[in-house]
Amino acid sequence: MALFPPHPERRAAVVTGASAGIGQATAVALAAAGYPVVLGARRINRLDEVVARIRATGGEAWALPLDVGDNESIRSFALAAEETAGPLEVIVSNAGDTAPLGTVATSPDEFARLVAVNLLGVQTLLHHTVPSMIARGRGDVVLVTSDVARQPRPFMAGYVAAKHGLEGLAQAFRMELEGTGVRVGMVRPGPTATEQGSTWSPEHTEAVLDEWTRWGLFRHHGYLLPEHLAAAVLTMITAPRGANITLLELQPEAPIRKTDKGGSS
Repeated sequence: MALFPPHPERRAAVVTGASAGIGQATAVALAAAGYPVVLGARRINRLDEVVARIRATGGEAWALPLDVGDNESIRSFALAAEETAGPLEVIVSNAGDTAPLGTVATSPDEFARLVAVNLLGVQTLLHHTVPSMIARGRGDVVLVTSDVARQPRPFMAGYVAAKHGLEGLAQAFRMELEGTGVRVGMVRPGPTATEQGSTWSPEHTEAVLDEWTRWGLFRHHGYLLPEHLAAAVLTMITAPRGANITLLELQPEAPIRKTDKGGSS
């Protein structure tokens, strides 16, 4: 008798925050690898464009509206995703948001919103999707966190607090699921070239980067690409049964340094 049941041929996946950045790249990569993918985000028009691209290359994909700051939206999304794609085998929780604000400068309402989007909404999604995975004795949950959970950055108070909480939740959840056949892992990105922060004013961006540099948190101008994180997600969920990759942290490689004469140092 096998220790672990084999994965079914069809492994339906959901990806939140799939309209751009890491979520979009992950959805495209999963579809290219043969996973039927349900994409969730608020910007449904953007999702439709990604779904069209996936289907044009022979993949299976569907777009569903999702606001991770709204519990009813999350519940409806989870139900519709399973009705659309069938039993869910992979959950990639990626949606998030940040703001360039310090602890006292963040209004309580904005702080609560950031915690809801980056942490509370994740728990709601898991509440509505993972029980059926436990009942079937298999599945993969990937939570996209942030390196701010390991090394906090100033002027991201709500985001830092929520990502710390998310990593604690992930670790406790993995312990709770031990022996159920459902694996939980974290993909922890370092600085990544996405749309997050693109709406910050130049003044805010400059002030924040100056502070990060002062604390030794902005050492070079290299950035990860969303595709790098998508590859990490695929690595995690394709690990052979019997192995649980609990954490993959990715940091951007620094640009090659040059000597004064133009050669590498």
